[in-house]
Amino acid sequence: MRYGKIVFGFAAAGFLLLAAGTQQTHGQAAKASTAADNSTGLIDVKQSDLLQKQVTDNWVNYNGDYSGRRYSAMSQITPVNVSHLAPKWVFHTQEAGPLEGTPVVVAGVMFMTSGNDAYALDAATGKQIWHHSRAVTEGLVDDAASHHNRGVAVLGTRVYMETDNVHLLCLDARSGNLIWDVQYAPENKNYGATAAPLIVKDKVLVGTAGGDSGVRGFLAAFDAQTGKEVWRFWTIPGPGEFGSESWPGDQYLLGGGTTWMPGTYDPELNTLYWGTGNPAPDYDGSVRPGDDLYTSCVLALDPDTGKLKWYFQYSPHNLYDYDAEQTPVLVDANFKGQPRKLLVSASRNGFLYILDRTNGKYLYSKKFIANLNWAKGIDENGRPISNNLIPDEKGVRVCPSVSGGTNWYSPSYDPATHMFYFRSMESCSIFTSKHQDFQIGQTYYATGAGRPQGESTKGVINAFDLDKLDFAWRDPLIGTTFAWAGVMSTATGLVAFGDDAQNFVILDGHTGKPLWHFNVGQIIRSSPMGYAVNGKQYFAVAAGSGDLFAFALP
Repeated sequence: MRYGKIVFGFAAAGFLLLAAGTQQTHGQAAKASTAADNSTGLIDVKQSDLLQKQVTDNWVNYNGDYSGRRYSAMSQITPVNVSHLAPKWVFHTQEAGPLEGTPVVVAGVMFMTSGNDAYALDAATGKQIWHHSRAVTEGLVDDAASHHNRGVAVLGTRVYMETDNVHLLCLDARSGNLIWDVQYAPENKNYGATAAPLIVKDKVLVGTAGGDSGVRGFLAAFDAQTGKEVWRFWTIPGPGEFGSESWPGDQYLLGGGTTWMPGTYDPELNTLYWGTGNPAPDYDGSVRPGDDLYTSCVLALDPDTGKLKWYFQYSPHNLYDYDAEQTPVLVDANFKGQPRKLLVSASRNGFLYILDRTNGKYLYSKKFIANLNWAKGIDENGRPISNNLIPDEKGVRVCPSVSGGTNWYSPSYDPATHMFYFRSMESCSIFTSKHQDFQIGQTYYATGAGRPQGESTKGVINAFDLDKLDFAWRDPLIGTTFAWAGVMSTATGLVAFGDDAQNFVILDGHTGKPLWHFNVGQIIRSSPMGYAVNGKQYFAVAAGSGDLFAFALP
């Protein structure tokens, strides 16, 4: 079906909606190239699909399901036969920088992104079905300038993706043609977008990047059919609002707290859980006194209204770029002998946390970084006991490093082993600070962080046992380059991830014993996923600047 171009103006907010046009804003031409294929005709994602309790054939969103567990219930590939796993196909995208996305698979069709481009592939063969092309944006700042894109969301017969210059695109899942285009942040090159959207009910949830560049973070919800904005939650409170004492004058407009990774959702509690980024400027806390709400937090929001239910701040008055974008994983399990609805997160600040997700109550934390020195520990309310290591012009050594004890790469939880799996890194940084005036088009770090002379970064894969509240095993990684690659787990006790030596690896989740690996010949900076087509189970992972690999048994 062909559509004419319809333009709706939102002058007050500075937004523009282009419905089903062939022209996008800023003079960027959008086009879709389509190959004849009947498989896309089966795509019609229902609410029941998004609410799936187990991930089997379909991997319906960035994390596989709403819980963020990255756990596949597929059982065809086991510790006994995993040694026979082999690559089935490789798809090469247009190069727009390192791939950091996770594909989505629905009805045998795989959707993936690279930069501002979207692809639909036959998930069994890797054959391209369609390609929606959009030029990357010039002149962006920091993360947005790298054009990272972590994937799509799907509802009905539509695919949704964010672009580097903060547009939400709605594409026809069967053809790749543009249906509508919403610019959802002001015309400001300090804003960017890197996340995969999240669909909840009839809304598309999107956030922004740019927290190191002096923007005001937010999470926004748009009607999936029309593209009309439904609500917007600002992560930096305005004058007179709760928490505004940290943001004197107009500093709230520059405070950061961006939302550059997808969150999770509990349908029973009807609650969204979303991480927020670091405050800005990153290393100069003198201009943002106090706790700097709602930066470095997990937020619990009503998805219908965007109203805040509760928040938990991992790193108050953060001076080390320790954002809280790490996936808030939703786990129903016994905690100290009692059934609880838990939220589990390994934080960039070097502590693992367990919260009651019904109310945000702090339950437990454990340090997972050996050399952690920024805090003495965590008090009974979950607040860190700071060592007051304050960056200055001379510099101060802080552990973990500016890259964190962990980062955005995905964790996983296996309900059979009761283990929470995640990647961590042992490293430190020298943090320096000097006052900086904000300027549009420039980053807003107020100086920076560097590696101490003679020190290196060491990666670790961790298995944390929720029954024993301790680590079951921790495997140091060998390799020359830290991979920034997430993990997933399966019903047969397997854990899959990219290691630091350019291998896609599968371990025994009970023991950490290596079972199989395949060298992809390039650094993996993405998180793997699993799916099935015609009864055959696959793993898929993106690597390097443009290769997507799929693996299966013979």
